[in-house]
Amino acid sequence: MKAGNQSYRHAGDIDSVIPVLPMAATLLLPGGRLSLTVLEPRYLAMTDYVLSGRRLIGMVQPRLDGGRRGDGEPELCQVGCVGRLASVSETGDGRYLITLNGICRFRLAEELTVSTPFRQCRVTPFERDLHDDVDEERADRPALLRAFRAYHEANNLEADWDSVNQTATASLVNRLSMMVPYGAAEKQALLEAPDLKTRAETLIAITEITLAARRRLSSLLFS
Repeated sequence: MKAGNQSYRHAGDIDSVIPVLPMAATLLLPGGRLSLTVLEPRYLAMTDYVLSGRRLIGMVQPRLDGGRRGDGEPELCQVGCVGRLASVSETGDGRYLITLNGICRFRLAEELTVSTPFRQCRVTPFERDLHDDVDEERADRPALLRAFRAYHEANNLEADWDSVNQTATASLVNRLSMMVPYGAAEKQALLEAPDLKTRAETLIAITEITLAARRRLSSLLFS
């Protein structure tokens, strides 16, 4: 896996302890690019911290059941994704605009007690994410494209279909999974899919369910 100027080939290339950024319904996947606006002081400090090191940040969702620690901070999901800080821009009003390149998923092994204002965790990387996805050819690309087209038509969205058709299946699955505005549970299911084929099937199923629910609501409103 290459992210920016850095290549990651083995689990040992990923720091065992990384800062984490908890964000609900926000998904980063290997090979994906995620743009964020950072404005909380603790995450501004985190950005400065990772810039001085290996530029790794763990994107993870708060636990889906809403569980909280004794200090009121949310408990975290057990699976997240490591991103490399690829770019940082200062806005002039105290914010950072950052871009993360997805490297690999991780399993949260332990949250550490730290003196930094941001949270840090010991993680175990998913090493298979660092290698070419052997499941790419097994994903049902035609079904994915049909669901993608139906979603765009239902929401009156436009797409550059020439670019879509030229995009590799693995990139297409992961980009669409990150792009669609589904909820936290759906995003976590896409993240935790064991392979690309399963992620594609999950994305298609969620999209079909969403479109079917919209059609039912429309028929009730206008019947």
